[in-house]
Amino acid sequence: MPKEPGYRLIRSKKRKKTIALRIQRNGVITIRAPYHTPSRDIDRFYEDKKQWLSKKLSSKGISPGTPKKFITGETFLFLGTSYELDIRDPNGGKATLDFSNNRFVLSGNHNDRVKELFIRWYKKEALKKITERVDFYSRRLDLFPEGVKITNAEYRWGSCSAGNVLCFSWRLAMIPPAVVDYVVVHELLHMKEKNHSPKFWHFVETAMPRFQEQKQWLKNNSYGLFL
Repeated sequence: MPKEPGYRLIRSKKRKKTIALRIQRNGVITIRAPYHTPSRDIDRFYEDKKQWLSKKLSSKGISPGTPKKFITGETFLFLGTSYELDIRDPNGGKATLDFSNNRFVLSGNHNDRVKELFIRWYKKEALKKITERVDFYSRRLDLFPEGVKITNAEYRWGSCSAGNVLCFSWRLAMIPPAVVDYVVVHELLHMKEKNHSPKFWHFVETAMPRFQEQKQWLKNNSYGLFL
């Protein structure tokens, strides 16, 4: 039997009236509701949407996703490889997240801050990796951006501003190095051509003859690159 969609609930004091639903790239369904909305109203809203959700997920070829639980043994991606999470001394001091001996190590009193710690860690690693690759390809392509920034973008891997500042999603820290290189080259070449014309793709192919493989990898795997 197909897996039935579940959902993650976010109650917001800023939200006054409406209940909203969103499907993330990884298939996780998020419902946002006003803080004091009765649970039965949220469940009814979800039941009303369930048939539509199943069709929507099926049409996009997405399996219903499951939000990360952030528990020992759960796996997280780093540069295209999955590594287990090891939680130590949860009642200790300040919460920290490190990567050591091919595993993520979470220490200290983290409460509900684990996702925040992971995002902060991914941002740091993304900046390190992407800056290194931008420097490498800038010299090869003779294209030097005005700056590199790491963003929280969910649906855009990278962008090139009119002033040639390159922005990249922290989620790039999850993907294989060859795919990171493709995104870097793609955005660098937007400094020459600000669109996706045949001329632009010719530049990309000249710089990276097998770019289609990396482009296809993103298309096939983007739904799993969320926490």
